[in-house]
Amino acid sequence: MTDAATAAGLDPATLADVLRLAGSEGFDRLQEQLRRTGGCAAPIHLHGSTVTRDKATGHVLHHYSTDTEPGGRLRIACGNRRASRCPACAWTYADDTYHLIRAGLVGDPAKGTPHTIRDHPRVFATLTAPSFGPVHNRPGNQPCRCGTRHGEDASELGTPLNPDTYDYAGAVLWNNHASDLWRYFTIYLRREIAKRAGLTQRECAEACQVSYGKVAEYQKRGAVHFHAVIRLDGLYEQAPPPAWATLDLLTDAIQAAAARVAVDVDPAGDQPARTLRWGTQLDVQPIGAFGHGEEITEQAVASYVAKYATKAAETTGTVDRRIGNKEALVLLGVPDHPRRLIEACLDLHTLYPDRKLRDWAHMLGFRGHFSTKSRRYSTTLGALRQVRADYRAAQQREALGLPDPDTPEATTLTLAHWTYAGHGHTPGESWLASNIRRDIQHNRETAREALRDQLEWEEATA
Repeated sequence: MTDAATAAGLDPATLADVLRLAGSEGFDRLQEQLRRTGGCAAPIHLHGSTVTRDKATGHVLHHYSTDTEPGGRLRIACGNRRASRCPACAWTYADDTYHLIRAGLVGDPAKGTPHTIRDHPRVFATLTAPSFGPVHNRPGNQPCRCGTRHGEDASELGTPLNPDTYDYAGAVLWNNHASDLWRYFTIYLRREIAKRAGLTQRECAEACQVSYGKVAEYQKRGAVHFHAVIRLDGLYEQAPPPAWATLDLLTDAIQAAAARVAVDVDPAGDQPARTLRWGTQLDVQPIGAFGHGEEITEQAVASYVAKYATKAAETTGTVDRRIGNKEALVLLGVPDHPRRLIEACLDLHTLYPDRKLRDWAHMLGFRGHFSTKSRRYSTTLGALRQVRADYRAAQQREALGLPDPDTPEATTLTLAHWTYAGHGHTPGESWLASNIRRDIQHNRETAREALRDQLEWEEATA
């Protein structure tokens, strides 16, 4: 058994479970369930049944029960956005985010945005945190301040040159208030636009609207920064903005608004009063359409935002779940820099209990949403998920010969009863799911490469 496990790349326990599953009566159906979840790493298990009846006669048109399923349960995808928790569901989340952001850049009438929004002023802005102390970095072709030319993947990148003087408390308090900084930024941005247009705030709001979609990303030093697509629209839906709403006006307003933002933190214990601001490294670049020759294209922006929508603080070396005490950090093997940031959160919790720093210590203090958008930017993640669910439901009804219950002439009634029955995989199921996920991912990447080649060919021959 040991030699066979080594040949298959599995430990003996996993191989034994795979062989058990392969010899079980419901193996084919189990594989089908795992494939329908996309190879989810931690599916939710449900127990229950559905009955579809004709409302007029009471005749049963279809009946389903998990009693006939392997193990008496139905597995559905967990839906976790974190790639560290579930690569399969994170991939779906990234796909949805990509289409959401892209719909707000190129337009997609099916998703509620006209193609004319391509002509609206729009930029890709990056707002960063200030310095909390010098860190190891790669400043262009120059050596780091420590005198070393660090490699691209050097483990010391982002860590302090002198941890004893680094402002760990300031760093986690900044992360903790980052969402407040963003909220004030959006308020000041509208005011700065009105100021540059020579209008009152009410007059400006009646002529022009700001739409945005943003994502949070952790820098190597553990500080959050935001990438945002910011667009100017007219008053109604995504109508063209007035002639005075130019790209230059939007850029100037963003820079002025970012400089105005200040969030005060009261002193507590040994911590002084602080005024939190954005860092000086504000980057605002116009977004170009395909074929215009700009470096920042719609495709690049949508892909970039989607990439970071599934990542969190674990990219800095911390963990992706809550930490109860400092002793756990040693057991988890958290590196020194993120460990000190987490310890700062735990220490500051008693001084700022309303900020819930202990609950968000594993996130280095950040407690906001990773991807958000304004209401008018484009479609929503919920709407995209509903379209996918409706499509699958329609496929199922067609396969069973059932009518669409949403049509006026529909005479069917479906009653369902579900209960939670657990989650996760056995070792063998986990191995099967991982292989299914890799196959699906490979097929998707192949399809995307083909689409990318087609777009490049169309651009070259246009």
